[in-house]
Amino acid sequence: MKTNTSILALALVLGFTSSSFSQAPKVDFPAPSPTCTLKQRVGLTDIEVVYSRPSVKGRKIFGGLVPYGEVWRTGANNATKITFSTDVKINGAPVAAGTYALFTIPGEDEWTIIINKGAAQWGSFQYKEADDVVRVKAKPVKLAEHAESFFIVFDTLRDESADLLLAWDDTLVPVQIEHELTATLLPQIEAVMASDAKNKPYYQSAMFYYDHGQDLKKASEWVDAAIKQREAHYIVHLKAKILAKLGDKAGAIAAANRSIELAKTAKDSGYVKLNEDLISSLK
Repeated sequence: MKTNTSILALALVLGFTSSSFSQAPKVDFPAPSPTCTLKQRVGLTDIEVVYSRPSVKGRKIFGGLVPYGEVWRTGANNATKITFSTDVKINGAPVAAGTYALFTIPGEDEWTIIINKGAAQWGSFQYKEADDVVRVKAKPVKLAEHAESFFIVFDTLRDESADLLLAWDDTLVPVQIEHELTATLLPQIEAVMASDAKNKPYYQSAMFYYDHGQDLKKASEWVDAAIKQREAHYIVHLKAKILAKLGDKAGAIAAANRSIELAKTAKDSGYVKLNEDLISSLK
C-alpha cells in the first residue's frame, strides 16, 4: 500500500513540475538583425528581395566585420534571396526568371555581384561557385550620410529598368536590373488596336509609343481617339508633346494652350506649368 501511495505522490509531483514548466511565459526577444521583405514592380517584372538588416553598432564594417575579397551573404542570418518573375539582366548579364541567392564580394574599389542557385542556405557557408548563374562587377560609392543599418532599396525606376542599391555604413553599391519590355508589349498593343475591342487603351498605347520612340503617327491617331472619348487636360498635353516631336510646332502650341484651359478648370497647376514650358521650348 505504501508503494502505491509513493508512486502516486511521485506522479503528482512530476505532473505538477511538468505543468509548471509548460506554462512558463514565453519571452520574445527582438532580432539583432531583423528580416525585411522588399517588393518592387519594374515595368512588367515583379522583384522580391528577402534579407536581414544588421547594424553598425560602432564596428568597422567593410574591411573589418565584412572582409574584403570574401563572399558575403549580403546581410545577416540567411543568405539574401532575390526573385524575378521574368527574365532580366543584371548589369548587362542575363538571368532567367526564378529565385536565387544574392551574394557579393566586397572590395575597396570594386564589388562582385553574384546571382547563385543556392538560395536556401544560412549565411554563405555552403556557397558553391559552381552554382553561380552570373558574376558582374559594380563600383561602390561613398554615401553622403552614414547608414547605421544595412538596407536594400530600388531607385531610378523606369519601364524597363531600375537600380538596386545596397547600402551600409559609408558605402553604397548600385546594381542595374533591366528587362525586355518593348519586344513583349508591342505585339500586344498592335493586337488589341487591330481588334474589334470596344474599350481600347488609346491613351496608354499613345503614351507608350511616345515614351519608347515608336511610331509617332500611330501615337497621334491613338491620342486623338482618346481625346474623342474624354478631353482631359493630361491627354491633350500628350497630344501636344507628340505633335512637337513630329515637328508640328503650331499644332503642338494649339494643343498645349487647350490643355492649359482644361488644366485650369481641373485646378491642376502642375499641368499648366508643363504646358507653358512646352510652349516656351517651341518658340
